[in-house]
Amino acid sequence: MNAVGGGLIGVTAEDSDWAAVREDLRRYGTAVVHGRLADWRPRAPDGPALRAVLGRDWSRYRDIGHPDIQSRYAASRRLLKHAAAAALRAEAIDLELAYGPTGRPYLRGCDQIDISLSHTDDLLLVGLTSSGLIGVDAERADRSIYARGLARLICTPDEQRMLSGLPEPERNPSLVRLWTLKEAYSKAIGQGMQFRFNEFGFGPQSRPVQLNRPDGTPGAGDEWTLRTLVLNSGGTEFVVSIAVYDAGMGRTLDTEITTMLDAEAVAAIQEALDAEQEDWSQILDD
Repeated sequence: MNAVGGGLIGVTAEDSDWAAVREDLRRYGTAVVHGRLADWRPRAPDGPALRAVLGRDWSRYRDIGHPDIQSRYAASRRLLKHAAAAALRAEAIDLELAYGPTGRPYLRGCDQIDISLSHTDDLLLVGLTSSGLIGVDAERADRSIYARGLARLICTPDEQRMLSGLPEPERNPSLVRLWTLKEAYSKAIGQGMQFRFNEFGFGPQSRPVQLNRPDGTPGAGDEWTLRTLVLNSGGTEFVVSIAVYDAGMGRTLDTEITTMLDAEAVAAIQEALDAEQEDWSQILDD
């Protein structure tokens, strides 16, 4: 499987070529897009256009008291809905975001694609997959976390040994990489920060990335595809990690909303047809 074989697709709020998103979904089963906060920030924070795009998220947006957090919330949802709309060949205002028990977003009634969202500083990141589940995460490449002793809290014993064996200048970049991988994986399984990061790990950058147990032995098979990339956005380098779970059902090549039905809708239709056929059978038997 080459579920994250494409690159990172940069998009703007105006005049973006969304064909690249649909092509990556068709070819790899996954597309990852990024934009800048300054570009996706709504021009009219209280305008009808933003309210239409946010839909049921409008009340959440209005309840956010901090202006910067409110603006980031709106910008990230705008990018997410426009990216999903491109994949589904739909209108962003026609899509509805819903949230699971842990806050994981999904598209109500559109289970042909899974989505994930991340934002940090001026970077907005959205992952889409038709293979199963996806999680994405991004951090500034120069974020200093090793010196603060976070390795003991977020790394397995095997990862701590790996980090301590590296030259000093390589330890913090390696920890940032591990942090984003853990965030991406946790988002994909819908756990976020509720899953302790020292209970699962990943190998060194020199090897194909795989999910490991705390002692460094493999914790999963090839159903997981994990990848880390470096992105330069606005002159700042970010570490971006992507985790994709293959549900084993094959990729959905047709993700258009006009030709796809939600699985629950299909089941309901089939149940109604079966019931109607049974009624006719009883009538004929009588």
